[in-house]
Amino acid sequence: MTATRTESSAARPSRGRGGKPTRFVRESVSEMRKVLWPSRSELVTYSAVVIVFVVIMVALVSGLDIGFTKVVVALFG
Repeated sequence: MTATRTESSAARPSRGRGGKPTRFVRESVSEMRKVLWPSRSELVTYSAVVIVFVVIMVALVSGLDIGFTKVVVALFG
């Protein structure tokens, strides 16, 4: 009897989450070395853009919340 693909893959035990921690650390360090880190000026610029965007979104959501609250209070007392 020949094994099908599903039988052969199910017959192999999977390691799951029980790998070697040292290998994980080694591979993590290797991947972190490949990362292109931003310069200080880029980091400041990106941070400023994010902070300004968050402030605008908070103002928008707060304004909508206050507006909807006034509408609901006016309609339902």
